[in-house]
Amino acid sequence: MHPEVIRDEPGACPICGMDLEMLEPGTPDEREGQDMKRRFIYGLPLAGAVFILAMAEHVPGKPLEKILSPVINQWIQMILTAPVVFWAGNPFFQRALTALRHKATNMFTLISLGTSAAFFYSLVATLAPHILPSSPMHGHIAPVYFESAAVITILVLLGQVLEHKARGKTNRAIRELLDLSPKTARIIKDGKETEIPLSQVKLGDLVRVKPGEKVPVDGLVKEGSSSVDESMITGEPMPVSKKRSDHVIGGTINQTGSFVMLAEKVGSNTLLAQIVAMVSEAQRTRPPIQKLADKVSSYFVPSVVAVAIITFVIWMVFGKAESRTSQALVNAVAVLIIACPCALGLATPMSIMVGMGRAARVGVLFKNAEALEILTRIKILVVDKTGTLTIGKPALTDILPVQGVTEKELLFLAASVEQYSEHPLAHAIVQAAKEKNLPLSPVEDFRSETGKGVMGYMNGKKVVVGTEGYLGEKGIDVHELKDRIATWREEGKTALFAGYDRKPAGALIVSDPIKDTTLSALASLNNMKIGLKMVTGDNAITARAVAKKIGISDFFAGVDPVQKIKIVKDLQTKGFSVAMAGDGINDAPALAQADVGIAMGTGTDIAMESSSVTLVRGDLMGIAHAILLSRAVVNNIRQNLVLAFAYNTLAIPVAAGILYPWFGLLLSPIIASAAMTTSSLSVIINALRLRKIGLEE
Repeated sequence: MHPEVIRDEPGACPICGMDLEMLEPGTPDEREGQDMKRRFIYGLPLAGAVFILAMAEHVPGKPLEKILSPVINQWIQMILTAPVVFWAGNPFFQRALTALRHKATNMFTLISLGTSAAFFYSLVATLAPHILPSSPMHGHIAPVYFESAAVITILVLLGQVLEHKARGKTNRAIRELLDLSPKTARIIKDGKETEIPLSQVKLGDLVRVKPGEKVPVDGLVKEGSSSVDESMITGEPMPVSKKRSDHVIGGTINQTGSFVMLAEKVGSNTLLAQIVAMVSEAQRTRPPIQKLADKVSSYFVPSVVAVAIITFVIWMVFGKAESRTSQALVNAVAVLIIACPCALGLATPMSIMVGMGRAARVGVLFKNAEALEILTRIKILVVDKTGTLTIGKPALTDILPVQGVTEKELLFLAASVEQYSEHPLAHAIVQAAKEKNLPLSPVEDFRSETGKGVMGYMNGKKVVVGTEGYLGEKGIDVHELKDRIATWREEGKTALFAGYDRKPAGALIVSDPIKDTTLSALASLNNMKIGLKMVTGDNAITARAVAKKIGISDFFAGVDPVQKIKIVKDLQTKGFSVAMAGDGINDAPALAQADVGIAMGTGTDIAMESSSVTLVRGDLMGIAHAILLSRAVVNNIRQNLVLAFAYNTLAIPVAAGILYPWFGLLLSPIIASAAMTTSSLSVIINALRLRKIGLEE
């Protein structure tokens, strides 16, 4: 075992050449990404200038020769190319050498060989043109291939810059999770409140949490009551009422009342800290996909070098005495140039670039190329309910007025008093009134009681909205409405009762509606033979009702982030490739643990940063699109690799001179360069076919 492989440090694996993931986000990896970006920015204009100078030789009439002679042109190309290859491309040579020290080869070995062969052959042609065959089309001097060396280096650098950018986003996910905790806490000692850094909170401390503040640590409510937004953990939009002896979780948001809590878990023992650890571990331990090109290159690179050496030796022994040295060198270099990994290097990135562009047009964003490949093997999709299958926020679905009251009147009464509340259910009612263009009335003496309801006075008469028990406390009997709302309660929906002037006015039914495209998306996934499992932090009644409505038979209710990640791990242990779709902070660990994490673009940033795929439109149909695209792109990559390797298999023997004894045919580096370009074009044309994949936009 190579010790460099198991060290969790930034940089490249000495065996495969792939970048190692960091144990924790930090500055070394960021510095490496910035270094790659700087090399790319400085090298790009130099490579561009070399390319223009080289292409000018092929312009009819060769107008550039009126300003620069062919010899001066070559010298300028040499001067511009040297820093691109040996400064901008220096990391690739270092990675290739590291692999060689471990008796291995990788794609960086191919890149280093190709750019070195092109540069040093061109260097000899520039400094000592008399020892190489000349070309009439190059002004009767030996041709050079500086542009090949420069352009290959810049293209590979661009890929490295994009890779570091994607990994930087992954690291930001953990930082954003850490930012969910408040920086300070307000502890109570000897009857006095003192604000201290969060890191100084100890077990057993009494902590006061005011309205609008984040709960600093996990603990138990000792005094007071409130409603707490726990969507970070449960994914559910409904706030949870908290009273004495109830548990609260660090990072959740206190909404209405003030309370004093006893700190029970602090530091790394809090649930939020455990979520951070799980996201980091899942990102870190996911094994990298071994790219086909890297596997083949372990055999391909030594073979190419061996063929080039054998070619040189054969020509030195059997070539014509007057030209054997130059012909041996030309043919050996032709082998290396024609084997340069242009087509091989383009095979994967071209398909990915076109495929990801096509995906973006239908609202599917892939964070990395690995997700494309893994998605083709997915057998199980674990999907969160709230915000993924459903809209993710309460909405008013039904209005049940009592006799003598219209739906519009009932909604007007309820929305007028609820407009003063910050509760999500209140927002749903007010939003429904706005959509119907109902002008709301001002309410006097507004009052809100956590977990019960709200009340106020309109035109001197009392308006009450809330639970059945709350209206009973205010002297309003809503018993006659209970039978009418029984069906909705069985479906897991929430009923709010309303009363006016000590009389019942009706009930309003609020729920989290299923997205319009959910059913068609699930049908498409079923047709693809993808197994579906629903997970939710919601109660079993609501979960069962939603699962029945959308046709999912396998579901898990009342699960927290730890249980979600366990569900994914259990499926992976059984040998399944698992995708996880979700939108909340509570989904982040499972999204990172899954073989492919799929986040709703309408969800939290942390969910998106913890996932490999983001559905910009928050539409589940995007998952079906992502799977179809991944299959098409991976098939296209395989076709491109076959084209690239077939080209090398046929072209290398020709470059070595295998046809010379029978046909007198030699493949000069010029023809080798043209053949290399042709192979690259074939790969590009094949990749462009991905633009025509039929998807609903």
